[in-house]
Amino acid sequence: MASYILFVAGALLLGCIIGFISIPYILDFCRQKALYDIPNSRKVHKNAIPRLGGIVFLPGMLLSFVIAVMTMSEVDGEQKISISLWSVSFLVSLMLIYITGITDDILGLSARTKFIIQTVAACLLPMSGLYINNMYGLFGIYEIPFAVGFPLTVLTIVFIDNAMNLIDGIDGLSAGLSIIALTGFLFAFANIGLWTYAVLIAGLIGIIIPFLYYNIFGDAEKNKKIFMGDSGSLTLGFILSFLLVKYSMDNPAVLPYRDNSLIFAPSLLIVPTFDVFRVMLHRVRNHKSIFAADKKHIHHKLMRAGMSQHKALCVILALAVMFIVVNNILAFAGFTTVIIIDILSYTAFHLVLNRMIFKHIKKGHAG
Repeated sequence: MASYILFVAGALLLGCIIGFISIPYILDFCRQKALYDIPNSRKVHKNAIPRLGGIVFLPGMLLSFVIAVMTMSEVDGEQKISISLWSVSFLVSLMLIYITGITDDILGLSARTKFIIQTVAACLLPMSGLYINNMYGLFGIYEIPFAVGFPLTVLTIVFIDNAMNLIDGIDGLSAGLSIIALTGFLFAFANIGLWTYAVLIAGLIGIIIPFLYYNIFGDAEKNKKIFMGDSGSLTLGFILSFLLVKYSMDNPAVLPYRDNSLIFAPSLLIVPTFDVFRVMLHRVRNHKSIFAADKKHIHHKLMRAGMSQHKALCVILALAVMFIVVNNILAFAGFTTVIIIDILSYTAFHLVLNRMIFKHIKKGHAG
């Protein structure tokens, strides 16, 4: 196990090195081609910021993964990568999402067009045999047939992909939430002995770290600040949704039955998924398109309550960690109970936040 941990650490280090080397070149390219995210009434930044930071995520992850796994194979004398139908489908669908994100960052795509492409990409996974096939007792449901698992898997993938894209509204948020979720998946896959997944995830975490440095601490005036763009957020969302489905699927031929897998995996993504679901309900209630852009996301509300971007970021990341810790403590109570507690807790949080916003606005008017 110690050697595997070293390879995981090596993949993470490789990802960091690739990121710190490549991002300055991406910044220069964006400056030369005038590829900027322009401020508007819906966005919180005030300066034009390069928006192609996420373009390095996929190639950097794959490069660090291949180098680490090839080294593992040389040391152990065993082939570490096996090509299966679903792994090919994953790579094809991931490339489709990645290219869609780059196209949107450079040329622009409508929300409906992206939604259609996401759906097509998501369909490839269950068609290759990878899908949610067990609800592990949620509302009394256990094994589910392919006819139910197929659309459920597609809905889950598209929903998570959009959630990570839509929550990418302030510095470090989508990337920070991704690192928390990826770290959870890394330990989960390592714990069940799927070290190639741990290495893949470590490489992606390594790539995100230098991006976070430039995204949070970079100076926009000196062309040192960058956004991930849709090429990053859509790619991260799709990878996270794939990991959730992979870890949650009940496949006795590969792994023993794990009745807590569908508690653990969704817990890693509660904040972005709950947030986009709440915002979609608000749009429907106000007779607006679910694809409409607005300032109703959790980070917008925290800033309306008087917090800075960085304070809002810390609160949201702390909230994400809290849900993960509490859900794992309460796992013995069963999936249904945990979900109900999560919904009530998240609702209570927003009721308190609404009160904070009201007081802040009232104080501002009084001043």
